[in-house]
Amino acid sequence: MDKNQEIIERLRKEYGDTESALHYENPYELLVATILAAQCTDVRVNIVTKDLFKRYPSPKELAGADLAEVEGYIKTCGLYKNKAKNLIACAQRIMSEYGGIVPHTEEELTTLAGVGRKTANVVLAFAFGLPAFPVDTHVKRVSNRIGFAHSDDPNKVEEADKKIIRKEDWSQAHHWLIWHGRRVCKAQKPLCGNCCIEDLCPYPDKNL
Repeated sequence: MDKNQEIIERLRKEYGDTESALHYENPYELLVATILAAQCTDVRVNIVTKDLFKRYPSPKELAGADLAEVEGYIKTCGLYKNKAKNLIACAQRIMSEYGGIVPHTEEELTTLAGVGRKTANVVLAFAFGLPAFPVDTHVKRVSNRIGFAHSDDPNKVEEADKKIIRKEDWSQAHHWLIWHGRRVCKAQKPLCGNCCIEDLCPYPDKNL
């Protein structure tokens, strides 16, 4: 087994069958939660969406929502004014172009307000079970540190990681890298002494 595959297998053993930290019941809820999660913690998003989804249980209700009211629900999420506009515009397009159903291709999803490639990949992977590999800040950081990728461009990181990770593992590996980044390979002070792949990692600034 080569080094990269050994890294993947150790992360698999360490984090197992992990799930998204966001709470959702359907593609619409995951889409909204992921849009809100930009520059906001998953814990905060889950608090906000608990009431938000009761008020707007589907794209139909959100499409006709009052902007100020939506802002009130999501105010603690950060960038709330822009997110509120995007959420309403996103729901309106889902209603007008897709019959109230969240689309399930990257091309269609990225036509929605507030939806970039990362958000689209999250929905594809975890709402629809399609092979996709979302790259957030944790995935990007860990991927570069362990030598899977060598770029600050999320698209290039995605491309590099997908060449190393088996297609059937893409969605789970996304979670493994996220949890490793949150728990061990932290941005400011990585806990290298507690790392299950420390001996395989080329990162030069280890804290042992």
